[in-house]
Amino acid sequence: MRSEMRLIRARERYGALLTASITVLILEAVLGGIALTVWTWTQVSPDLPYNAMNYVFWAVMAVVLAVVGVVAIAVASVGLVIPLAQVAGWLGRAWWWIPVVAASVSLAPVFGWALAHHAGFRGALGMWLAAAAGWAVPALVVRRLLLPDRPRIGGGAMFGWLALYGTLAVVTAVALAGIGRWAGIGYEPPRMSVERLAGTWTDGEGGTLVLGKDGRATATGLNMYDFEGTKEECSGAGSWSYQPGGGAWDQGVGVTVEGCESGFSWEFYGTEEQPRLFSYIGDPDSWDTYELERRG
Repeated sequence: MRSEMRLIRARERYGALLTASITVLILEAVLGGIALTVWTWTQVSPDLPYNAMNYVFWAVMAVVLAVVGVVAIAVASVGLVIPLAQVAGWLGRAWWWIPVVAASVSLAPVFGWALAHHAGFRGALGMWLAAAAGWAVPALVVRRLLLPDRPRIGGGAMFGWLALYGTLAVVTAVALAGIGRWAGIGYEPPRMSVERLAGTWTDGEGGTLVLGKDGRATATGLNMYDFEGTKEECSGAGSWSYQPGGGAWDQGVGVTVEGCESGFSWEFYGTEEQPRLFSYIGDPDSWDTYELERRG
């Protein structure tokens, strides 16, 4: 009877450890996803369009990634987080043994991967710190359940506490991200003008577009694409005009060249120092772009 009770208690204890680890790792993934989304807002990139099929595709991908992610998190909990807490406990009762062991275990694989992919020292250092923190945080929560002089907490109670505080953390993160977005934190293309646009733009493959301050335009070997993505080379003289629009994302340039079937319609992105013109290759929903950068 005693052996059976011990076995039941051991199972309950391990279940609590597993529940705690999985819950914390899921919360880390959600908060990491929010942070990644905010980071993408700050990156220099064109304003690519979305349609209903884009949302359907990403919704399906989110479900698939969620299922795969939960399985991966369970495997990581069993193979990494719980053993990490146990090894740190064997080394000493001080809590800082867990980040020390996590950093030591993560050092070789992270820097090895970074070296193989030419990520650079700063990139490798950031990845190493993120990996160490990713294992250390759930292991610190698991450590609380392994301490012999602390009251035992069941898996359900641990899940309840983590779910409560985790939900508060996620709601706070989403609110802060929304406030930041509303306040205008994020990337916007540079504001252009006729004076700033005038000059020579090149696609880096021999195609050029010369925009004069007088509204004249000269194209040499530029590519034009129809809705199907069929390419046609365009050369000749014509005219151009700047459309300021209602904001940074609404501005554009219209170019008409004699001898070409249709005109060019360009949008902007880039930086103040290095603005870029881009147009779509075929269907805009394909997210393929043809880009020009200023020469000189």
